[in-house]
Amino acid sequence: MKPYIIAFEKLKNKDVELVGGKNASIGEMISGLANLGVSVPGGFATTSHAYRDFLAQGGLDERIRKVLADLDVDDVQRLAVVGEQIRGWMLATPFPERLQTEALDAWRKMKGDADVKEFAVAVRSSATAEDLPEASFAGQQETFLNVRGEEHLLKSMHEVYASLFNDRAISYRVHNKFDHSAVALSVGVQYMVRSDLGAAGVMFTLDTDSGFRDVVFITSAYGLGETVVQGAVNPDEFYVYKPALRAGRRAIIRKNLGGKSIKMVYADPGSKNRVRTVEVASADRHRFSLSEADITELSKQALIIEEHYGAPMDIEWARMAAPAKSTSCRRAPRRYRAAQAAPYCATR
Repeated sequence: MKPYIIAFEKLKNKDVELVGGKNASIGEMISGLANLGVSVPGGFATTSHAYRDFLAQGGLDERIRKVLADLDVDDVQRLAVVGEQIRGWMLATPFPERLQTEALDAWRKMKGDADVKEFAVAVRSSATAEDLPEASFAGQQETFLNVRGEEHLLKSMHEVYASLFNDRAISYRVHNKFDHSAVALSVGVQYMVRSDLGAAGVMFTLDTDSGFRDVVFITSAYGLGETVVQGAVNPDEFYVYKPALRAGRRAIIRKNLGGKSIKMVYADPGSKNRVRTVEVASADRHRFSLSEADITELSKQALIIEEHYGAPMDIEWARMAAPAKSTSCRRAPRRYRAAQAAPYCATR
C-alpha cells in the first residue's frame, strides 16, 4: 500500500518526488543534523500518492485538466474565474477516508497529552517541483499558522491542496512550461515555535550584497517570522565573522538596529483569525531583538547547515521567548538565492 503519511524524521532530501522539496529538506535536517545541535521541530508530511488519489476521486483530475487545456493565463479575468472554479471543486471534494484517518492519527500522536486548546501546528505546502534549477515554485501555495483542533487541521490541509491552483501558481506553471498534472503537492504539519513571544527572521551564510562568504548575515524582528519573510518590517541586522566564530572568539562584527514597528502574534482565543499584527512597544523598537548569545548560537547552526549541504544557504529561524530557547532552522533552497526562503521548518 502506498504511504499517505510519513513522519519528518523518516524523510531525506532524496524524497522530493514523494513529499516535495520543502518537506524533504525538513526531514533531511531532522534526520541528519539534529545530533549536531541543529534544532528542528518535528511533525509529518502527506505524500504525492495521497494528493494524486485525492484528485482521482470523481474524475476531478480530468475536469481540472480539461478546463486548463485552452486557458490563456494572460487573460487575468478568465484566469481568476478558472482558478476560483478549480479551487471550489477541490474544496468540495472530500479527502479519501484513509488520508483523513491517518492524518488525524499522526496529529494526535504529535499532540500527545497536550491540551487540545493550547496545542498548535503550522500547516504548509511543499510542491514536488520546488527549487528546481530552472524554476522555483516555493512560496506560491498557502501556509497556515497557529492551527488548533482536528477540524481546523483538516480544513487547512484542504485549503493547502486547493492553493496549488491559485492564480499565481497556474500562471507560473504555464509560463515556465510545466504540465499542471506533473506537479503534486505535499502538506507539512509541524509543531509551532512560539516566536510570537520571541523573535524570528532569516539568515544567510554569506553577505547578500557582496557575496562575501566569510560572514553569516542575520535579520531579526519580534513575533512570527512572516513579517520578515514578506518584507513587511524593517528588521535588525547582524553580521558574524565565520573564522572568528570557528575559532571560538567574539565574532559579531556589525549590528544594525531596525525599526521593528509591527509584529505578528497569535490571535485572541475564539477569534476567526489565527494570527494578528500589532504595534511593537517603543522601548522594544529601540533595543535589539536578539542577544549576543542568540546571535552566536544561530550562526553556529548556520555553519553546520552550510557545511552539510556544501553551498551557501538562506535559512529561516524562530526563537521562543526568554529564557532563550535556541533556534530552529531549516535549509531553504539548494543554492543561495537573493529571494527570501520558503517558510520555517521551525514553524513560527
